[in-house]
Amino acid sequence: MFFELSKIFWFVAAPGNLFFGLLILSGLLLWTPWVRAGRALASLLIVAGLFIAIVPVGSWVVWHLENRFPQMQDLPERVDGIVVAGGVVDPGASEARGQPVIGDAVERLTAASQLAILFPDAKVIFSGGSGDLYRQDLKEADYVAPFFQQLGVPPERIVFENQARNTVENAEITLKIANPQPAETWVLVTSAFHMPRAMGTFRKAGWHILAYPTDYGTSPDFEWRYGFNFFHGMGKLTQAVHETLGLIFYRITGKTDAFFPAPRKS
Repeated sequence: MFFELSKIFWFVAAPGNLFFGLLILSGLLLWTPWVRAGRALASLLIVAGLFIAIVPVGSWVVWHLENRFPQMQDLPERVDGIVVAGGVVDPGASEARGQPVIGDAVERLTAASQLAILFPDAKVIFSGGSGDLYRQDLKEADYVAPFFQQLGVPPERIVFENQARNTVENAEITLKIANPQPAETWVLVTSAFHMPRAMGTFRKAGWHILAYPTDYGTSPDFEWRYGFNFFHGMGKLTQAVHETLGLIFYRITGKTDAFFPAPRKS
């Protein structure tokens, strides 16, 4: 039920959908006795649109998310297993095209493949089911094997877990599959902006895993660079709001160990 409710809520709360919905409402109000309310709402949306286009507030939030867990500069001497979080492959397009259609987070796959090659004895788990509320028959993990093959990792080395629909299920299902022992070292590969929520969720599930963030979208040192690009600004704001709301609701519902998980001292 949590999965379904989160999808419905995000459809309404997504900044782009909310902005467009209010824009339609303002236009409709202009043709009713509430003309003044329509004008006020339209004016507010113009100001909000200009702010989104000029001020990189979304990028600033994403920068904080991406820098919460630092890049792994020194690899462990031994890695027993690698978990790769889904959210990379478009199952629908992959089915239609007959080949993996990879999205913006391709670095999750390239980084995991590099680790798998460096540690040939490590187990590899790719965890990705269907995040589509209406197409649960199309599983992300069912289409990613050829891409791993191209990157030099034979599919027989990988466990393709195709039931997890969100980060909570990524953690719970892969934990059961891996059954990590106390002396083992496992690494979690996911996008840097998603790492705080992922690490908090895996810890809550009882898995003390190492963070290997990748797929960065901001520079290490943030600079307030003002420009004028509404679609870029809206895209970054959407990413920031989605992850921030995820952190909040995961914590409220007890699915993560902190509102904003951070690295733990060794």
